[in-house]
Amino acid sequence: MAEPSLSARASPHSDKAQKDKAGQTSGPSQGSRMGKLLGFEWTDVSSWGRLVTLLNRPMDPASLAVFRFLFGMFSYVMLASSPLFCHPEWPRKLVSYCPRRLQELLPPKAAPQPSTSCMYKRSRAKGGQKPGLRHQLGTAFTLLYLLEQLFLPYSHFLTQGYNNWTNGLYGYSWDMMVHSRSHQHVKITYRDGRTGELGYLNPGVFTQSRRWKDHADMLKQYATCLSHLLPKYNVTEPQIYFDIWVSINDRFQQRIFDPRVDIVQATWSPFQRTPWLQPLLMDLSPWRAKLQEIKSSLDNHTEVVFIADFPGLHLENFVSEDLGNTSIQLLQGEVTVELLAEQKNQTLQEGEKMQLPAGEYHKVYTISPSPSCYMYVYVNTTELALEKDLAYLQELKEKVENGSETGPLPPELQPLLEGEVKGGPEPTPLVQTFLRRQQRLQEIERRRNTPFHERFFRFLLRKLYIFRRSFLMTCISLRNLALGRPSLEQLAQEVTYANLRPFEPVGESSPPDTDSSNPPETNADPVHSEL
Repeated sequence: MAEPSLSARASPHSDKAQKDKAGQTSGPSQGSRMGKLLGFEWTDVSSWGRLVTLLNRPMDPASLAVFRFLFGMFSYVMLASSPLFCHPEWPRKLVSYCPRRLQELLPPKAAPQPSTSCMYKRSRAKGGQKPGLRHQLGTAFTLLYLLEQLFLPYSHFLTQGYNNWTNGLYGYSWDMMVHSRSHQHVKITYRDGRTGELGYLNPGVFTQSRRWKDHADMLKQYATCLSHLLPKYNVTEPQIYFDIWVSINDRFQQRIFDPRVDIVQATWSPFQRTPWLQPLLMDLSPWRAKLQEIKSSLDNHTEVVFIADFPGLHLENFVSEDLGNTSIQLLQGEVTVELLAEQKNQTLQEGEKMQLPAGEYHKVYTISPSPSCYMYVYVNTTELALEKDLAYLQELKEKVENGSETGPLPPELQPLLEGEVKGGPEPTPLVQTFLRRQQRLQEIERRRNTPFHERFFRFLLRKLYIFRRSFLMTCISLRNLALGRPSLEQLAQEVTYANLRPFEPVGESSPPDTDSSNPPETNADPVHSEL
């Protein structure tokens, strides 16, 4: 009779322990919509203990996979690594269900046995096994590796040469995925060191990378490479200048590097701050809300570009003839606008604006002691007229198809009904543009209606060719490092073969590579910034 009384006295604590255990191990309630959709409740992530319990549910791998897919940094990697949190016996159980012939190729399904290479607590307690040199080296290597991984994201105070507007190398910083950049304009100017002749290069010539626009170390390498290649095109002792305009996280477009510095002769060190790097204008960050407000107040056909420049520098710009009603308005500071064709200057104060003639160059000088901020507002009248003409052709095509248009179409408009050119007079450029647009729309519609298995196969094929290109480009780079670079013609053929994507329709492959065999532009007419 003593046992019931003992059990009765212990029952309150037992019930509480059972409730706590049930609260930690139970899954989502059956009546909750969130529990049915995601497999977990908000209460499961309300504390650290419950979050750990959620991530270690061996009986609920589906909920674990959904949670890690939704909140993981790399969703597909998180989804694939979910089985690591399940019971360690699941691989052996999976192997036991495979055919016998297949089991011979898979890991054994027997329970793991003690290994002589491992240390166990019981053997150490009895003094029968002591850590050897292999164990000590392995432990030291693991600790050093963990310390290195913890130190690298905070090592920017040492590797200051790699610090640009964001700290450190790409991939060695915690905030590597929270910055977005847009490049408005890139101009590369070279000067012959002996004759003083100026010339301009196509941005990206002799390279396929685009990241040199944002990293000082890569820009230095690119400039050094250009200085070695330009003498082959009768440019002696070349001086290279870069004028790169970048906007980061929807800020103003501004220069990232000093355009007055010859990057070939400029100093760069991985352990010192880059002196020719222009600072990010953090004082103008509060303007971002105002810039978004200005953009939202414009109609669909009006575009705006926000510019910020440093004192003593100027922007040389060309307004295309396609852009009508182009104006410049000063937001902060003081600038002088020079119209080159009219040889006229006009100084703008804060809030003032002026019209800019189309088809002409102009320069904007920052004369205030602080950085200036201004914006270009323009309308692409050519594109607007083209959209109206294409809309008219589409309406005419629909009228002919439904019978509301009874009159015959002119011969040059017959391809509208046929969808392609079949003899007869040459269609106008407008009709050709309309047909190309129709073909693109049909291709998009065809891809949307493609069965799932074909889309999945296309997805796998694209990934396969991405890995193929990476492998071939790595082999080409290693070959060039070991044996030297071949001729430009052979290198261009190898790169074209590496970029091969036969499953892509014509015109949708990767962007055409710059022909490295073409000499740089040395004409007297400069290739300036174009709005």
